[in-house]
Amino acid sequence: MKKVNTIITLMCTCILLFSCRNNVSGGPNSENLAEIKIGTQTWATKNLDVSVFRNGDTIPEAKTNEEWIKAGEEGKPAWCYYNNDPENGKKYGKLYNWYTVNDPRGLAPKGWHVPIDSEWTTLINYLGGDSVAGIKMKSTSGWNDYNGATGNGTNTSGFAGSPGGYLSGGYLDPNGRFNSIGIAGVWWSSSEGTPDYAWSRALYYDNGPASRGLDSKFHGYSVRVLRD
Repeated sequence: MKKVNTIITLMCTCILLFSCRNNVSGGPNSENLAEIKIGTQTWATKNLDVSVFRNGDTIPEAKTNEEWIKAGEEGKPAWCYYNNDPENGKKYGKLYNWYTVNDPRGLAPKGWHVPIDSEWTTLINYLGGDSVAGIKMKSTSGWNDYNGATGNGTNTSGFAGSPGGYLSGGYLDPNGRFNSIGIAGVWWSSSEGTPDYAWSRALYYDNGPASRGLDSKFHGYSVRVLRD
């Protein structure tokens, strides 16, 4: 009987330790992300697709453009799927406004962070600079053709950037509008440019450069995380 009690105690201890470990490591955001080392950096190879902050708090889903605009006007976090269609989430992950990116509760899983603007620059410089990095960063499928030529990249970097499009918002597009799936992929940095704008990076189907932008925090962009 004593031996049985000892075994039960050990089993309970293991379960408790496992539970505590999961909670300490960030709960629902502590997923095992596929990753690729590019130069001195280690990037996730897919866009972020989480609906809770690192502390377990729920990130509100904006299921209509009206809800999206309201969140932006109030400076509150929100996410959505492109065209509010979960099938797009399976391919491209979620779109987040910048208030989600910058929320102190933490969007990225433990051990990861949303890159600052200069960390994006480090990646692009390692791949040869703005003019040539884009095609190396794009996935080898999923991009629309451009003037009869494929818009797909070579993905020689392993970054696997996909054309998930974006949701526009803010002063220039106050009603919100989904744009450019198959044509563009846009990713937030965590770097603020002005009180209303933050820095981003974009790839396009016409094999143009890896573009740096200063965009409204209202916009819904993809998020790609970087190892701490």
